[in-house]
Amino acid sequence: IQRMLLSLSFLILIFQLPADTAQRKAMPQPNILFCFADDWGRYASIYSTLEKQPSLNQVVKTPNIDRIAREGVLFRHAFVNAPSCTPCRSSLLSGRYFFNTGRGAILQTAEWDPAIPSYPHLLRDAGYHIGETYKVWSPGTPVDAPFGAGKYAYEKAGSMPNDFSENVTKMMGEGQSLKAAREKIFSQVRSNFDAFLADRKPGQPWHYWFGATTTHRRWIKGSGKKLWSIQPDALKGKLPPFLPDVPEVREDLADYLGEVQAWDAYVGLLLKKLEATGELENTLIVVSGDHGMPGVTNGKCNLHDFGTGVALAVCLQKGMSARRGRVVDDLISLPDLAPTFLEAAGVALPAGMNARSFWNVLRSDKNGQVDAS
Repeated sequence: IQRMLLSLSFLILIFQLPADTAQRKAMPQPNILFCFADDWGRYASIYSTLEKQPSLNQVVKTPNIDRIAREGVLFRHAFVNAPSCTPCRSSLLSGRYFFNTGRGAILQTAEWDPAIPSYPHLLRDAGYHIGETYKVWSPGTPVDAPFGAGKYAYEKAGSMPNDFSENVTKMMGEGQSLKAAREKIFSQVRSNFDAFLADRKPGQPWHYWFGATTTHRRWIKGSGKKLWSIQPDALKGKLPPFLPDVPEVREDLADYLGEVQAWDAYVGLLLKKLEATGELENTLIVVSGDHGMPGVTNGKCNLHDFGTGVALAVCLQKGMSARRGRVVDDLISLPDLAPTFLEAAGVALPAGMNARSFWNVLRSDKNGQVDAS
């Protein structure tokens, strides 16, 4: 009897494995569009629907980011594990704690350890076409780093989107209209993405990292009102309690929110391209930022929620849950994106990752707390 039970268990295992493998193969490898903003905290108008107190999200308008959340999942509790650009990004790229990335986490002497696998290279080795535009990791990125030395960069159309208010203000000072100045910047976003897509092989899955830095300080004083019609006084009574609710601070925050709206407009351009090419449904779209607002109390480089909390919206119409507009309470640390991207693509996780994939959360149909483990 014991021998029969062992034989039966073996047969069950044999029949289960091909079914699981067939199911995985039946799911096409998704394209991965990762929009990662510099110094963008948890600011998107859709978050205002979840908040019980007045906030800046009642003023900012982000229809494209809101769309991703409505068609996918919005995370309430997404955080970085280090509220500074280089350690945050080294963690995200490797799926490790920043202190496990060696000199890769140090801004001034950043050097990627080639012994540490990065998720973009793992996707590349699995057949993905990879590329990036603008900021990914640290300044002076060496050859062996993810997207290193511009090998996978698509930026020939220009870098004006990195500084929206500065460049628009300059062009308007030279006599161009606001509409014309905006369109010149938007055309660079479109052209860089077009060049990336044109380089892939037919049917090849791709991963594109879009890292515009316009939400990184500095911005033009008064640009929120002038370029985006954000009235500073509309922020009265909506500031975080640790910031003085005075005209100078309200104007600075209005200018910052203007850059957030520029960022949202860029995301919208990428979505339109995916719709035009018929690839929207099979593209895993993730939008987030590397930490909170810069240059203010409790923000960037500070271990407070205002410095570590970030927006996170994820959508994949083919492959995730069919239930749209979910709001998830699970605690997500941004290094979790690396194993999530790899699992979504069917790529084995390397040894040494500290982070954990939340692909199961994305495929669930539940709201609130999904994975309590």
